[in-house]
Amino acid sequence: MIRLLFFIGFFFSFFDLAGTACAQAYFSPSEHTSEKNLWGEFETAGLFSGKKKTAKTEPEEKENALPPWLEHAVSVPDMEEDAPMIAIVIDDLGLNRKMTKAVLSLPAPITAAFLAYADDLPDQTEQARLKGHELLLHTPMEPVNSRFNPGPDALRSEMSAEEIEETLDAMLEAFSDYVGINNHMGSKFTSDKQAFEVVIRKLKEKGLLFLDSLTSGRSVAWKLARDEHVPYAVRDVFLDNSQDEEDIMNQLALLEKHAVNRRTAVAIGHPHATTINALKKWIPKAKEKGFVFVPISMIALVRQDAF
Repeated sequence: MIRLLFFIGFFFSFFDLAGTACAQAYFSPSEHTSEKNLWGEFETAGLFSGKKKTAKTEPEEKENALPPWLEHAVSVPDMEEDAPMIAIVIDDLGLNRKMTKAVLSLPAPITAAFLAYADDLPDQTEQARLKGHELLLHTPMEPVNSRFNPGPDALRSEMSAEEIEETLDAMLEAFSDYVGINNHMGSKFTSDKQAFEVVIRKLKEKGLLFLDSLTSGRSVAWKLARDEHVPYAVRDVFLDNSQDEEDIMNQLALLEKHAVNRRTAVAIGHPHATTINALKKWIPKAKEKGFVFVPISMIALVRQDAF
């Protein structure tokens, strides 16, 4: 078993971060306390630090500070160098409390994407973090088909740059400790280069990653992130466009193929009973096959030059 040290050289040159701090966050033996649940221990970097902090000057703190997408990242376990990695992202969390809790009890660390307009988000997201799951802010954006409602305060193409920035700033205050955002709907907005450039500039300023849910094949979002050196990932498989469990299992088989062929794969699902039941059955079997479940931040780290 070896640590993923071969990523560090690329990572330092790409983001010009402090080497010691980054290595501690992702690759060195953890000095952080671990939160336990029924499925085992998932360590987190930054949130549950058990190490006593020594006083530092402001310049030292700035020099050694990690960007939020790493500070709040869930750390990855030791793994074989060629082990295929899978990130499971569950969108639309926070509205249905019962289904949200069921998702958070899945037997693997997942990436939990909470809708920006859900209620009691600080409490709900804290529970997700305590269970060892990484967080995304699921951000409503305008779809091509106006019959679909993305929810209140969605980012829309007709907005001015100032309106986009103000609306996004308000959503970014919904809760804390997330690593980045992904789009809720957004087939129209993510295809609008001028509009989405505002989002990318804000993410770069805030030190956050972007997951392109790829709700449109015409999306320019991940390309803008790449070009502006914003950490990003791209969805490979939607799990539950069909609510039939057999169809979901077929999508999970497709996800495995992506992970084997490209070493990383990202699936997006939703808090439906059939999706949760399928994942409960599939995750232990996938682990037995050698697939490693990682947070979306790890995918962003290794995928920067994959497209």
